Amino acid sequence: MLTKKQSELLRFINERLKETGVPPSFDEMKDALDLRSKSGIHRLIMALEERGFIRRLPNRARALEVLRLPDSTAPTPRPQKFSPSVIEGDLGRIRALPQNAHDDDEGDMQSAMIPVMGRIAAGVPISAIQSRTHTIPMPPEFLGLGDHFALEVRGDSMIEAGIFDNDMVIIRKQDTAETGDIVVALIDDEEATLKRLRKRGASLALEAANPAYETRIFGPDRVRIQGKLVSLLRKY
Repeated sequence: MLTKKQSELLRFINERLKETGVPPSFDEMKDALDLRSKSGIHRLIMALEERGFIRRLPNRARALEVLRLPDSTAPTPRPQKFSPSVIEGDLGRIRALPQNAHDDDEGDMQSAMIPVMGRIAAGVPISAIQSRTHTIPMPPEFLGLGDHFALEVRGDSMIEAGIFDNDMVIIRKQDTAETGDIVVALIDDEEATLKRLRKRGASLALEAANPAYETRIFGPDRVRIQGKLVSLLRKY
């Protein structure tokens, strides 16, 4: 059985596909269901997908396909065209709902859309942080206060801290950190790296969590802290 909100959203998406061949945007869905935020739409879509009523097509923005309606087991025709670059984000990475949450209770849990700002080196140096590529939804208990961004990890220098190549790290923006914090550090304004910070007198040490890599020590004028690691996502 679908909840009232799930059923309303499914029928709205299906009607729009029949009319235009293009799924509605998240803003249009939010307005049609009179929800306060788009995070409620994210949860409803995930619930409909889990129940086999819709499917999100990979590698396409705003790509939804209705497979069946509550009173029918027959799939609806697949739309023939999609409008790109409307809904940002990789919605398949995580599930934002805890087990005791209700899909139509949009006020219970407000997922935050976190910008992915490119790649970060955990090993051989790569270029500094890039501009935003897309966004991902994150449940608030993984974040805490402040502004956040995400980075894709490249390299193996932090494996003993449980951070592997291709992981997605969630970073809280801040320009200070304490000894022992895992931070995003910008070296000489051109190299970004993910390392554990150690303060050694007036110098700053960026310490790997892999014995194959040496600790690098810099003067304080060469290193700028960009943020602190607060969470991590891993896709199997």
